Amino acid sequence: MDFQTAVIEKSYSTPVVVDFWAPWCGPCRVLGPVIEELDAHDDRWTLVKLNTEEEQEIAMQFGIRSIPNVKMFSKGKVVAEFAGALPKHQIEKWLDEHIPSQDKEDWKHVSERIDDMVPDDQINVLEQFLIQHPGHKDAKLLLAKKVALTKPDVALQLMSDLKVDRKDYDLLEDMKNLEELYTSHYNQEDQNEALLLMASEAAKIADYDRAVKTIIDVVMRDKSLRNELPRRASIAFFHLLGAAHPVTKKYRRTFDMALY
Repeated sequence: MDFQTAVIEKSYSTPVVVDFWAPWCGPCRVLGPVIEELDAHDDRWTLVKLNTEEEQEIAMQFGIRSIPNVKMFSKGKVVAEFAGALPKHQIEKWLDEHIPSQDKEDWKHVSERIDDMVPDDQINVLEQFLIQHPGHKDAKLLLAKKVALTKPDVALQLMSDLKVDRKDYDLLEDMKNLEELYTSHYNQEDQNEALLLMASEAAKIADYDRAVKTIIDVVMRDKSLRNELPRRASIAFFHLLGAAHPVTKKYRRTFDMALY
């Protein structure tokens, strides 16, 4: 085999997946037909089968100690790999995660520099990215987190068509609790409800210090108000602001004490 031409040079134009196998290898006979079928129906990459018995030097060059072993080459380098006879759905997931694409390159560029931007610029960059890549899950999720404090309704809409991981359930609850705080109709003749309205208005203009302080005042006065909305909203602010935020550091202990 001319590995340089078939794999290295080819990988500069199309990702090349190399299946390192041998005729005596039982798991290789299981994996082979699966990955060949995937190759036949997916034009994003090309498959090269490499018999390690016939190409021992190449196998040694790439550190093949057990087979089957599958490596993906892009621009002349190994960018991903797995060992063993994985089931079809896991191989499909592996391919989707690692096949290079323009949207992945664009997202890498955005994600590497976004932490150095001020919040308004972060939101603008993410919105522009989603105009060009409207279905990008990571961008939608990050934008939802960035706008959740001031526009939880927008954040919830962004996440509405995403398959939410278990770790994001709490994030969704925080967004729902803030949306409830911001959109509820309050009886301003009731002092506690009037305070919740004040907190809501302060949060909408990003005055989180006044918002959290006011909500904690309500927690101290009536923990059960509106199905414990003051408690739920306080926790949402602490989660979304983060443990290192000055408001969280300033009020978290006060809040915890107010609950007991």
